[in-house]
Amino acid sequence: MRTLFIIVVGLIIALGGVIAYQAATWPSNTQASTICPMDARLCPDGSYVGRVGPDCQFAECSGNLGGSNSGAPAPNTVAGK
Repeated sequence: MRTLFIIVVGLIIALGGVIAYQAATWPSNTQASTICPMDARLCPDGSYVGRVGPDCQFAECSGNLGGSNSGAPAPNTVAGK
């Protein structure tokens, strides 16, 4: 009976050591990547941009960001064709 007790205590100590080792070597949560929502923003040129970076801000729109022609079709073109 005493031998069984020693074996059980030894297994418990070994299991505790394995758990402690795993906890010490597990990657920390401080380096976890940020998961941003999958929504998109329509840019003035008709393209879409998603959220990026650690703060999940929308990416910058490329192309014409303002001016008199913003959002309008280019000259000598027919919209929708």
